[in-house]
Amino acid sequence: MSTAGRASADDDGELERLRAEVRDLRARARVHPLISQAQGILQERYALPDGESAFALLQRASQRYNVKLRTLAGVLVTAPRPDGRDTLWFPRRVRGPEPELTFTQAHRSGSGSRSAVLKAVLNSTLAVVGTDMGNVQLTDPARGGLRIEQHTGLTADFVDFFAHVGDDGTACARAARDVAQVTVHDVESDPVFTEPARQAILAAGSRACHSVPLTTASGMCVGMVSAHTDRPLSALTAAQTKALDTVGGQAGRWLAWHDRTVVLDALEHLHALGRADRGSRLRRS
Repeated sequence: MSTAGRASADDDGELERLRAEVRDLRARARVHPLISQAQGILQERYALPDGESAFALLQRASQRYNVKLRTLAGVLVTAPRPDGRDTLWFPRRVRGPEPELTFTQAHRSGSGSRSAVLKAVLNSTLAVVGTDMGNVQLTDPARGGLRIEQHTGLTADFVDFFAHVGDDGTACARAARDVAQVTVHDVESDPVFTEPARQAILAAGSRACHSVPLTTASGMCVGMVSAHTDRPLSALTAAQTKALDTVGGQAGRWLAWHDRTVVLDALEHLHALGRADRGSRLRRS
């Protein structure tokens, strides 16, 4: 390679390093305020001496129940304050059986792994649509909108741009609002997108997409799975949309069960730890 060629390659490498650093900083900025808010609540509630002790409390509950710190913090800051007279945070909670998922065996390990189920949701959707690009988003209890939880085949810039989306300007936002499947046959011409969103999708190599809401038994949208293709997309068949309805409905019911069972178990455990270690200085593991 010539000297000029090596210099160009070095410049490209440095540019990508800087872009990756910016993406990482943005990701931290999205999560840090939520974690800080949760730390403040725990510090006040259990008379903890510092934010480090509050973080350690969050971490212990997160690890015990295999629930992401961000997920636990988001539910904590939106949940009603526990009654100080009760040992349990949710004393009148009714526990239901884990819903069946016919499209995967992921939930049958008994681990309650949300990541495994979401990965299966994504893989099943991509298999139905016939592509290898896509993502799963969940509703954000603290901020509203949708946030990416699983993805495959998409660029880092795409994931950064769509890490959190609001109520309009994208196909997934429309599908969430209408609680219905949405097909974008051609990203380049469909008016559903804002122009920045359109350019971010095209830059990732996507030319069409199909979004499927994840819905509870009551019809509430709790998430979204979207498949992207590198070519314009024809209308899906009735069999395809029926299969995707099954995935979306079963996944939504499982997520609702997970939120009111596993995630609340984690909060109960956190509450028990906080009561037991009230006023203590704790350290993260």
